[in-house]
Amino acid sequence: MRLSRPAGGGPSGGDEDDDAALLRAVARGDTEALAVLYDRHAGWLYARLARRCPDEETVREVLQDTFVTVWRSAGGHRGRGEAGGWLWVIAARRLVDARRAGARAERAAAHPVPPAPAPSAEDRVLAGLEYGEVGAALDRISPELAEVLRATVVDGLTTRETARLLGIPEGTVKTRALRARRELRAALGPHPLGGTA
Repeated sequence: MRLSRPAGGGPSGGDEDDDAALLRAVARGDTEALAVLYDRHAGWLYARLARRCPDEETVREVLQDTFVTVWRSAGGHRGRGEAGGWLWVIAARRLVDARRAGARAERAAAHPVPPAPAPSAEDRVLAGLEYGEVGAALDRISPELAEVLRATVVDGLTTRETARLLGIPEGTVKTRALRARRELRAALGPHPLGGTA
């Protein structure tokens, strides 16, 4: 819904009973009722917003957002309370939101986020261990052996730390690490330069 710049008008441009009836109609999805409400209130809302914000484009966007909010939440207006006051609360909140968004954009422009650093050689090797050919081979060996290798080689834990992490004796960690290396060599097959890995 694109709304044009409003003409004049005041907050009491129509009877409050009429405004309440219009809001009930808007809540039922009546676009003509929204147009009448807009014609009745947009002028004074625009003037009040313009006194608080010098940027005409922001004021127009806030006014449009206000009536989009009215369209979505007209059912939230209860009783015979003054519709103009309710509309102003919505408009004032939209203006605060717009100013905050503008301030965030200015801060982001003044302090751009630096690009992420290129992965280190160690990160690339570890990624290869997890997701490359070695990672696939790790998936083919028995899980209890693979978890020991992941802990000691990929995560760089000591035998003692691995034993504590996995809840097994240190001697078992050493035994499983030896078996895991043998099974991993077999899973990887012959090394491309000749011999085995």
